[in-house]
Amino acid sequence: METALVIGKFYPPHAGHRHLIATAAARAGHVYVLVQGSRFESLTATQRADWLKEEFDGGNVTIVPVRNDCPVDYASDEIWAAQVENMRWALKAKGVETVDAVFTSEGYGQRLAEAFGAAHVVVDPDRSTHRISGTACREDLAGNWGQLVPAARRGLAVRVIVVGAESTGTTTLSEALTEHYRRQFPTMHDVPEHGRFYTYELLEKLQLEQPGATVEDLIWTAADFGIIASRQTAMEKAAAEAAPLVVADTDALATTLWERYYLGDGSYGSYDALTHLPRRDVYLLTDFNGVAFEDDGWREGEHRRPEMTEWFKETLTEEGHSWILVTGSHERRMATATAVIDAMLEQQNIFTAPAWAGRTVLEGAA
Repeated sequence: METALVIGKFYPPHAGHRHLIATAAARAGHVYVLVQGSRFESLTATQRADWLKEEFDGGNVTIVPVRNDCPVDYASDEIWAAQVENMRWALKAKGVETVDAVFTSEGYGQRLAEAFGAAHVVVDPDRSTHRISGTACREDLAGNWGQLVPAARRGLAVRVIVVGAESTGTTTLSEALTEHYRRQFPTMHDVPEHGRFYTYELLEKLQLEQPGATVEDLIWTAADFGIIASRQTAMEKAAAEAAPLVVADTDALATTLWERYYLGDGSYGSYDALTHLPRRDVYLLTDFNGVAFEDDGWREGEHRRPEMTEWFKETLTEEGHSWILVTGSHERRMATATAVIDAMLEQQNIFTAPAWAGRTVLEGAA
């Protein structure tokens, strides 16, 4: 088979979808995947297509997002014709005039294949290879998180980034939030501030060369901040793949400010990481007011906290991010943070659909 077709909503893309596309890719010269999304759904066709493109990057698979607001009615010849023409022209726009095979797991597959004059290849129709469906994912996103393709997990995860000047409670707040939400999401990862661990590494290396050296003897370079930023983002991405919620103690954007703090305005070692910065939901900026400065031997000094806090406000505003200044007692900060996080998690679980959308119920499932 030279050209194969796979269609679906992929709402959201999961392991069963990946198996279907991979099976087609293994048996055909090239596979075109039509990702059909409508205005009535929470995720756009482009979002879903981008996640699948990442999954099949570099292979013999072309992912095509398609706007399709046509009703679904398998008993109507007129609606069926409208659906097929939507698909046919999505393929023609890519230069595809004929299809040799249609790969599906659905009951309509044979009729669809006949409409294209193609062979029908049935793949895992009873979902025995992967006991999952888009319906199951939408109805229990957290419970089926591991079934989503990795890119979809990274795209759907709620991301909360805690930032702030030295000794303003960022670590205290991020650790408390992680502990709080781990009861709901047991697979939730810690995302600590990598810059501190990197500092430990640098000091250990220096002390091997210069016994007795202290943190004041370290010489920072732009490359060091580039490493910190990239590793911080990598930890965040891994956390998003593990659970629907990420709480990170700082990020690559904050690293650019610390680079400016230590090396001045002319240093840009960490700035490349901003081109790969994942989507953010909210930044929690910890205020210095009312927080006693604790000198643990690794910090610069209390006098820089007001200035650094203003840098964060300025940068987050200029970059267009959502940010909240969290102040007051620890209990007040937790209340502020959990109120907004709970609302975002509730929003994350809303998958809208038109009235004609069907449900795929797996055998043995409710």
